[in-house]
Amino acid sequence: MNSITGSSLKDLQAAESKLLVQTYERYPLLFVSGEGVHLRDEHGNDYLDLLSGIGVSALGYNHPAITHAIAEQSSQILHTSNLFYHRGTTELAMRLTEITGLDRVFLCNSGTEAWEAALKLARAHAGRLRAEGKQLGTKFLAIEHSFHGRTMGSVATTHKQKYREPFAPVMPGVEFVAFNDVAALRGAFSTDVCAIAIEPIQGEGGINPVSQKFLAAARELCDSTGALLLLDEIQSGMGRTGKWCAYQHYGIQPDVTTLAKPLAGGIPMGAMLCTEEAARSFTPGMHGTTFGGNPLACAVAVAVVDEIKQSRLLDHITSTGDYFRTRLRDLQAKYPSIVDVRGLGLMIGVELNSDALAKSILAGMMDRRILLNRTHETVLRFLPPFLITREHVDQTIAALSELLALHTPSNLLHSTSLAGEPING
Repeated sequence: MNSITGSSLKDLQAAESKLLVQTYERYPLLFVSGEGVHLRDEHGNDYLDLLSGIGVSALGYNHPAITHAIAEQSSQILHTSNLFYHRGTTELAMRLTEITGLDRVFLCNSGTEAWEAALKLARAHAGRLRAEGKQLGTKFLAIEHSFHGRTMGSVATTHKQKYREPFAPVMPGVEFVAFNDVAALRGAFSTDVCAIAIEPIQGEGGINPVSQKFLAAARELCDSTGALLLLDEIQSGMGRTGKWCAYQHYGIQPDVTTLAKPLAGGIPMGAMLCTEEAARSFTPGMHGTTFGGNPLACAVAVAVVDEIKQSRLLDHITSTGDYFRTRLRDLQAKYPSIVDVRGLGLMIGVELNSDALAKSILAGMMDRRILLNRTHETVLRFLPPFLITREHVDQTIAALSELLALHTPSNLLHSTSLAGEPING
């Protein structure tokens, strides 16, 4: 068998250009290891990672709880199929139902699969209610600027046209409603609707938190007909916002939620959770997965949940996230190019006043060995590992301030002082 000649970044770029389906525009970086909140490239340079694999590596890199769980479980058994029992599914399900307040769990391999299961459950639930004599249709109400995944059902409920148009016609029966527009939601709702689909905080859409009134209205409307409220916590869940799920900030319980990204610390895993009533609509053979809930993923996910609890990381996420947003708002007070700072916990967006500036800042941060990314064109997205400290935040603020100053004429600078801003980070 042929092998790659050399292992440098250029060697891999050349090989990938010939071998891989071109679905990503990668940044020109090759990471070979990581420790804590840092990634190390092929040349031994350490980068402060404020993206954590798009929210996946929430416990950072080389965390002992994860490496121990992988080593221990991989020495026993990796896969048996869902035709047989293993302890991991029950152990994990007990933890997930406890932290979410929901009753039952379906384990799968990714966020988009979890969302696909949620959509199928909503249609099955509506079918069961119709069989019981109730009036309920098959339509989904989804939200503008939403993102739910890449499978055909998930992409059908994703708003941005660039994700849907190449695969048209996608799953029919989806109507998009303006984000946080209660009147529009009420106007679109009827007994034709089987579910309302919402991200409590839109990730890909620009780190936009749902309003209390909008979420409450969605809950009220679903209760009025028996439709299901589906809340996508794939990016915002598992502690990212300082609570296990973002909906817990609102005191509103969904019928169905979905988790993934940090769930198993980098091992691919997703989960759909639902109420007892909704779960009645799935019976054996209606839905399934070959790899979902395998012993390795379950063991690591159990370790992740336990570590977040034992290390009281939810408190740390809340306090560090508050500090991060305060420092970012200090920057906003000084630099008029910052339009908004928003988010909860360690799910933070900084909206800039132009696409070009956002691209330039992103490149400049990478030059300073600080990793983040850009979403919704003009929003800098911060999804750091939960282990990030105030010192890391200060380092980030200093770099951002330096870059924003380079792009801001002196006559536009506000006079607000950035008290405590380190010079060298």
